[in-house]
Amino acid sequence: MNRRPIRPDLAQASRRRFTQALAAGTALAGLGGLGACATPGAGSPPPTKLLGRVLVVGAGFGGATAAKYLKLWGGDSVEVLLVDRQSQFISCPMSNLVLGGSRSMADITIGYEGLRRNGVVVVNDEVLGIDAAKRRASFNKIADQSFDRIILSPGVDMDYATIRGYDAEAQKTVLHAWKAGPETQALRAQLEAMPDGGVFVIAVPLAPYRCPPGPYERACQVAWYFKKFKPRSKVLVLDANPDIVSKAGLFRKAFNDMYKGIIEYRPNHRVTELDARARTVTTELGEVIKGNVLNVLPQMSAGAIARKAGLVNANNRWCSVDWMTMESTAAPGVHVLGDATLSAPAMPKSGHMANQHGKAAAAAILEAFNGRAPVAPMMANTCYSFMDDSQVAHVASVHRYDATKKTMEAVPGSGGLSSEANALEGVYANMWAKTIWNDMLS
Repeated sequence: MNRRPIRPDLAQASRRRFTQALAAGTALAGLGGLGACATPGAGSPPPTKLLGRVLVVGAGFGGATAAKYLKLWGGDSVEVLLVDRQSQFISCPMSNLVLGGSRSMADITIGYEGLRRNGVVVVNDEVLGIDAAKRRASFNKIADQSFDRIILSPGVDMDYATIRGYDAEAQKTVLHAWKAGPETQALRAQLEAMPDGGVFVIAVPLAPYRCPPGPYERACQVAWYFKKFKPRSKVLVLDANPDIVSKAGLFRKAFNDMYKGIIEYRPNHRVTELDARARTVTTELGEVIKGNVLNVLPQMSAGAIARKAGLVNANNRWCSVDWMTMESTAAPGVHVLGDATLSAPAMPKSGHMANQHGKAAAAAILEAFNGRAPVAPMMANTCYSFMDDSQVAHVASVHRYDATKKTMEAVPGSGGLSSEANALEGVYANMWAKTIWNDMLS
């Protein structure tokens, strides 16, 4: 693929007329001729041929990356509209550190100005519906639009109905905080208000779910906070799984050594019911457990917009994709990224992996616009986990496309796992975060 640099003057002009057309409610189909009507000045290069228009829904690790690389690699040959309900990016990776107290929300919040500078049209709006067959979307604020391709990076939604009592009223006080933002701040406030000697209960759902090591890192972060400021308090981990899902040995060591007497881990304890007023949860074996602060993570599935678009076609929870292109197997021309996908073997639902999905989708779409076959992708992943504010461990993997199995397979001997948590990896983890945020958003 010819990855030529974007001329800033052309990118700015393209973005300006795209934004003006959206503001005026003009259908995107009419934008193609706008540049052709202008008379180039002497010595000006001929206008770039517009090959296609792409809608990206969701500006997280997957969507923001896809939007940026479509413009980086496609330049003025592609127009990209990125829509998200949030006006800023808030990172789920690193958000557990806000609960522990070593980071603030400002540390994990980044604006979308960098994407706009790259020529992406970023709109703070909500996509109300998608007609996958027509590749047409309806919005809350702007006019309905049709596109050549649509990318969905909707993340996950919580299946509250899988836990009795987890109704709208209970959700006001029993928080999952699995989408970084206001709930992260609210859960931190609950921990601060909890009396010393209280119990923080975190309920972990059956895998798969977003970020396999995330609940165990959260337990460590809360325990670290308790150890310093509320030493008589406890963390109780009720895990629906038979064992710690990711980095089991490393987390078990942290639980038993760093937080002995603070963290209690109970496997095979699936929470099926909760009582928000009594602050109790009930397991499938009928055991009733009381806590001062309840952090209940229900079963998860692809974000609601994917279901509304008819793209949830695996286990009634996830979206199956063609791993060569990240294209939905339910709707040609619509691509799905990140946690919403039915994961390939050994592939985690992580921010880093969503970033890789975004690049694979951008490359495949531009190849299609240029009449070329897609190139088989290779993807890498790294997940860092903070045991306290500086001691960190990682797990890494590399995945390549297997044409026979038509899926991504882990490359034998690739990747790795920390032998122990240490401060040097804490430095690496912080640099990883800054690097991937820059890769997505700058």
